This record gives sequence, C-alpha cells and structure tokens, in this order.
Amino acid sequence: MSKLYDLLIIGAGPGGLAAGIYGSRAKLSTAVLDKNAEPGGQASTTDEMENYPGFYNGTTGPGIMKEFADHAKSFGTEFLRGTVDEVDFTGPVKKVHTQQGDTYESKVVVLSPGATPRKINVKGEAELRGKGVSYCATCDADFFVDLDVVVVGNGDAAIEEAMYLTKFAETVTIIVIHEEGNLDCNKASAEKAMKNPKLKWVWNSTVEEIAGDELVEKVVLKNINTGELTDLETNGVFVFIGTEPHTDFLKGKVELDDRGYLVANDMMETNVPGVYAVGDARVKYLRQVVTAAADGAIAASAAEKYLSELETLQNDVLDVSNKKPVILAFWAPQVEESIDSIAAVDKIVEEKNGAVELVKLDTYRAKKTATQYKVTEIPTIVLFKDGKDVARIEGAKNITSDAVEDLLKESVEV
Repeated sequence: MSKLYDLLIIGAGPGGLAAGIYGSRAKLSTAVLDKNAEPGGQASTTDEMENYPGFYNGTTGPGIMKEFADHAKSFGTEFLRGTVDEVDFTGPVKKVHTQQGDTYESKVVVLSPGATPRKINVKGEAELRGKGVSYCATCDADFFVDLDVVVVGNGDAAIEEAMYLTKFAETVTIIVIHEEGNLDCNKASAEKAMKNPKLKWVWNSTVEEIAGDELVEKVVLKNINTGELTDLETNGVFVFIGTEPHTDFLKGKVELDDRGYLVANDMMETNVPGVYAVGDARVKYLRQVVTAAADGAIAASAAEKYLSELETLQNDVLDVSNKKPVILAFWAPQVEESIDSIAAVDKIVEEKNGAVELVKLDTYRAKKTATQYKVTEIPTIVLFKDGKDVARIEGAKNITSDAVEDLLKESVEV
C-alpha cells in the first residue's frame, strides 16, 4: 500500500484499457489490475476482427488489444497482476484486495471485470472456438456468407441473433430443447422467426459434440426423448444461451441488476461515488469492443472531473486548518441572474479584507458537489465554518448584499 493511485482500473479488457489511456493522458496516476498475464479480456480470444472502425482490412483481437495496452503504457499507465477477491468502497480512499495478498488504494476505481458467454460445455467447443464456434453474430456473421450455420438457444437474444444471421448465411438451423413450436423468446419474435424461410428448426434436441478438422464441419445432436444421436453438417455454431458477468466479488458493494450486471448511468457512474463501471459487465444494449472502449473513455473523463471537484472542495472549502469562513457560491454562466448575484457576493467578500474567502463553482461543471450539498437552485451560496456547512441562501432574488451581510453577521465574526 505504498502508493495511492488517482485511478485504479479492475480489468484489462478494451473498456479498462481505454480508461487507462484517457486517465494517464489526463495526468492521473493510473493503474490497470488484471488477473491475466496478457491484456485484452474477452476480445483477445477473437482470431479475426473486421468491424472495429478504421480496420476495414481486418485485424485480430489479440493484435488490437496489444495496441490498446501499448497505447496506455505510452502515457504512463501501470499494469498490475492479481485476481480481485475483496473491495472496500466505503471511504474516500477505495481499497482493492487480491487473492495474491496485495492491497491497492485509489481515489477512484473503474470496474471493468468483463463477462463471458455461457458455454454448452461439449466436446469440440473450446478447441473450435474462433474456428467456426462463435458467441457473437454481430462480430462474426460476415464470415459465413452463403454457408450453413447452427444456432444453440431459443431465448430473445438467440432468436434475434439467428434472424440477423439469415442476412448472411444460406441457412440457419436453430437447435431447440423444447417441443415443436415452444420457444423461450417473446411471442412476436417467435412468430416472425417461424415465417423466415432461411430459418430451420430441430426440436427436442441438444448439441452433444462439435466436430471438425481445424474448422467446424458438423454437430452431433441428441434427441432428448429417444436418446438418438444424429450428425448435422454445418460450417458454424453460434451459441446464445446468455452471458455471465464477473461480478461476484462486487455483490453488496455496488448496485447490480437481477442478473448480476453493473448498473451505471451515461457517465459510467455506479451508485457509489468515485466508482465507475465499463464494458461487458455493465447493463447495456451492445457488447462490442468499440462500445467498451467508449465506456472507458467516458469513465476516465468523468473521473478526472470528479477528482478535480474533490480537490477543489477539500483544499479550498473543507480544509479545517483554514480558520477563515468560506462562502461556496454555485453559479452558472448560462443563468444570467446568477452572474450578477455572485458579483455582489464577490464585492462583499473583498470588503471583508481577507476575513472571508469565496470559492465559485460552475454548477454545470461541478454537478457532484452541487448534488452533495443538495443545491437545487442557481445561484446558491453556502457558508462553511471549520469545514462544515452552517448556512445558505438560495435564489437570485434572495442573494442580496444585505442578506449576505446578515448571513455573515449571524454565522461568523468578521
């Protein structure tokens, strides 16, 4: 615990690495903590990648993730190794402990633990992953133009992805464990899928094996009623039976949805101040390298502003070594009446010859502090004494010279 980081990122997938790039470039002391020796997360398992902007000739998952990591290192991001098993986000300094016995401290934590597709765990699945076995239609559909593929799963995501695959593949055969006509997806999707001529169905069945020499060539199906095994030739297998976020160590620490995904707003903020969530483990619409990278950029940018607010508040307002009273003035250049009000406050403070200090905050740029002190009207002035807020005046009509003078007379000796 010899070092206190500004920004500690848990997970070295594209979201975490992008946060590292943006954090380090903003001159924040930044580290990425990951359990794997090589960075990249789920993306590093993709042999071919053709949909990342700018790489129209294609690239590889490991290749582009190495570029992400090298980019972060070039700005000074540190890379740490360890598997996180416990976190403490209760105080202003966040603590992260690993199974290896290390504890790291940081002012801000970005959570990028990732998620993995649920697997069917049959023979050949692992060996042929990226060689015909896929878990992402958006990523890999265009590798199967005019070929035959199989989809495993029948929920909303599986049927939606199967419909998408029909734009590329010659045929898409959906393997369904249920009786004919019984699907787990919503009724509207089921009706639409049943009418698609490119979709074929195998009912009452599961996949027992995926086989092929270097590439997928067939699947072995088992009828759950009869136990009969049959071979079905195919060029690809797409598995859509859900994903599993790696968030067990975060239960009770930050808000998770009922499936275990991190809940965050559009600034990637969780319900815990100073803790952000990015990438596949976050509740989101599209899980891709490009969206994870965007999450990371947003989180690091938001974190930089958060830290700047904290520094201003701590050093200029809450520092108890400063015995002078402090007026914290919330204003906004977009609110014209706030400009005149704060100017009046500024004049009074000048007349006190240094007995009172004034700190002005643009409310739109310092939303965290405004929320923390429950500022609902612009302008608002809050008087602090010995690091504590003791009085306030809200609204331009109320922030008059006389009102400010009365506030100071009643609250402090000047």
